[in-house]
Amino acid sequence: MKEICVISGKGGTGKTTLTAAFASLAKNAVLADCDVDAADLHLILSPDFKEKKDFYGLELAVRDQDKCIDCGICRERCRFDAIDEEFNIHAENCEGCAVCELVCPVDAITMRERLSGDAFISDTRFGPMVHAALYPGEEASGKLVAMVREMGRNMAEQRGKDLVLIDGPPGIGCPVIAAISGVSMVLIVTEPTLSGMHDLERVLGVAKHFGIPAAVVVNKADINPDNTMKIREFCAESGIKVLGELPYDDVATKAMIEEKTLVEYGDNPLAEISRDIWKQVEVMLFDGEGPS
Repeated sequence: MKEICVISGKGGTGKTTLTAAFASLAKNAVLADCDVDAADLHLILSPDFKEKKDFYGLELAVRDQDKCIDCGICRERCRFDAIDEEFNIHAENCEGCAVCELVCPVDAITMRERLSGDAFISDTRFGPMVHAALYPGEEASGKLVAMVREMGRNMAEQRGKDLVLIDGPPGIGCPVIAAISGVSMVLIVTEPTLSGMHDLERVLGVAKHFGIPAAVVVNKADINPDNTMKIREFCAESGIKVLGELPYDDVATKAMIEEKTLVEYGDNPLAEISRDIWKQVEVMLFDGEGPS
């Protein structure tokens, strides 16, 4: 079984749009949306929800008022201002560090599981999908990403699928590391802007650190041809293959509004380029050719 994760160094590069196009082209795949902080693959694929699982993130401190002697030690030691003057613990500020539990002289504070989000198993017109949503203000998104990854792999094994196609989170933080750890390859979507180029270098560095093969796609390549050329030169020097360039085209937005992938949205240049990119990805994944 192979796993490919589509990522980007920054948000808004077209990562999910391209992943959705791949979903309509992939054969025998499980889809996994690991952008749990701002999941949106479901907006295109319109999943039919089948099962929901609770996600428990950081623990929450809970005070037993009958035991509490109002000594104030917990409030003094809390670095997150989660305990007010009346020694009430505010869940929205509690980071689950358990210092208050440790310092309480009468064991009036205990740490309990906190429901922080939901994970879903759904069916789509392109096959099974695993996705999740982190509740507003909650932490531990990397832990939720790991949960989605595990559910996706288990589903692939149970249903005899040979590919897990992952829509990864943007950036280089903990959720990204959780999304790409152990995958067969990452496909990085970038754009020819200064921030896009800078973030491409950073996310390539993360992939290299974990020894994960990487390839690149340049989206909106025609908005700055000079920068697109610089990206190609940088990738060539780094031994990274650029699989294709997508021009700026509002057909991507039109397709999304109609809840369709680029491939489903009739004949358009983005669909043809997406097909070509996916063919190259399949060769790299299943025919033993590396992206470098």
